[in-house]
Amino acid sequence: MTRPLVTILDDEPEIRTLLADALEEAGFDTLSFGRARAFEAALAKHTPDVCLVDLSLPDTDGLTLVHRLALELGAVVIIISGRAQVQDRVTGLELGADDYIIKPFDPSEVVARIRARLRSPKTATTTSNTASFNGWTAFFDRYVLCDTQGTEVPFSHAESEVLRLFLESPKRLISRTQMQESLGGAASESFDRAMDVRISRLRTKLREDPKNPRLIKTIYGAGYIFLGDVSWQ
Repeated sequence: MTRPLVTILDDEPEIRTLLADALEEAGFDTLSFGRARAFEAALAKHTPDVCLVDLSLPDTDGLTLVHRLALELGAVVIIISGRAQVQDRVTGLELGADDYIIKPFDPSEVVARIRARLRSPKTATTTSNTASFNGWTAFFDRYVLCDTQGTEVPFSHAESEVLRLFLESPKRLISRTQMQESLGGAASESFDRAMDVRISRLRTKLREDPKNPRLIKTIYGAGYIFLGDVSWQ
């Protein structure tokens, strides 16, 4: 069985070693980089399952890199940073990161969060990668939404998890607890905030009226309902 590949991008050698040792002991393969340029060059040869990215990099803006990875790579992207401010965490999630871990951290927590992100959704009902609904087609293998005019709108890995959950359970209430259990997150305020961010971004990409969304409805105090008619191909 192939071991999942985790890339580590951090300019601190001690952090890279700490993470690599913990991950390899837990059954992952790793590649470590101290500079974004070397990391991006390696992506031409390797396809990681998870990218661990520090925000404070000497040769690029970490948030810009996270956004590009989320849109183009399709891998799970987890930020590991010493920036503990709420706004930094919110911005990272808004740009497409799947999770945000604050330094200092326990390596075992990082391993647990990676395993949770790679875990298959428990509510998955189809192995298809293409779904059509209300004038849109979602291509989960390419992380792209396509409208009836052929215009493509990219979405991140994190957004794809939420969208797929909705499309697999249309016209059914999905509670916060069900989302947490399905998506492998830990029940917390940060998880709730991450879901709010992803749903907001999906509404924007689906050109929803934020004051009166037609497809993704919020049922206050209960959860969400996706009201579209879905066809899987």
